[in-house]
Amino acid sequence: MEKNHSYTTEEVAHILKVSKLTVYDLVKKGLLPAYRVGRQMRIDPSDLEEYIKRSKGKLQPSSSQSLNKETTIGAQGYSQVRQLIISGQDISLDILANYLEKSSKMFRPLRSYVGSLESLISMYQGYSDIVSTHLIEGISGEYNVPYISKILVNFQYIVIRLLTRKAGFYVKKGNPLNIKHWEDLRRKDVKIVNREKGAGARVLLDESLRKHRIPISEINGYDNEVTNHVSVASAVAKGDADVGVGIERGANLVRDVDFIPLVNEKYDLVILKNDENRELISQVLQILRSDEFKGDLEALGGYDLSQTGQVVYET
Repeated sequence: MEKNHSYTTEEVAHILKVSKLTVYDLVKKGLLPAYRVGRQMRIDPSDLEEYIKRSKGKLQPSSSQSLNKETTIGAQGYSQVRQLIISGQDISLDILANYLEKSSKMFRPLRSYVGSLESLISMYQGYSDIVSTHLIEGISGEYNVPYISKILVNFQYIVIRLLTRKAGFYVKKGNPLNIKHWEDLRRKDVKIVNREKGAGARVLLDESLRKHRIPISEINGYDNEVTNHVSVASAVAKGDADVGVGIERGANLVRDVDFIPLVNEKYDLVILKNDENRELISQVLQILRSDEFKGDLEALGGYDLSQTGQVVYET
């Protein structure tokens, strides 16, 4: 292993031959030390090597790595620092992680960049502490709660509005093919670029096709998948596709792409309600409702923050 190179979660998953969710679980349990660099979680080669040796029975876990908490020494003696996994892809979650780290010495947030459905499943499996979701139920038009209630069965949870944003089509500058409606996607002269399964944009596409009774077999390019909004917009800009589904902000980051708004998307946070999370929920609500946090999101543009910090559902 390279000594001067830190690994991403994807690289560690490849080395260990496990899923990314398993890597996040190892980090959350304190079995594999990790730290944040920009928007990425990183793992040092020495820590990975020690974990591999330990898993083969060559080393005993150190006391600091055998717990799901780190021990720190402060003015009042020993205190417990809890590692948190915040799952989702929007940059607003990175800002939330920074605020959590600054506002409380109790939490050490780390980021997982997976889609909405995978994030909810990771919470069900105990891998994530805060997850974001923007999943629409096509017929009713309701966001998030229909999916959360089906996945987090028998869990107590709270759903908090983070923001609202516009979602729609990315098209080439000037919209030369005049793509404006879901029905336009079935045209023979239109090729789409899609998101990966479980992404909120993919669910929006699939549910909209279902609502309008458009067979997937009629969608040219349906199996052409990329993993984020910017990659969708870039594929349209380069001419690899004529249209893709994404959020307004993605179009603003790529040249030669126009945005056709279709829906106002509800982007919510989910946290399990239990004794361990009581202080976490309080801290998150306090941050989301602060003028400073809202000001930072406002500066990014493309967000409606009128409902930020509102509890939209809880069990």
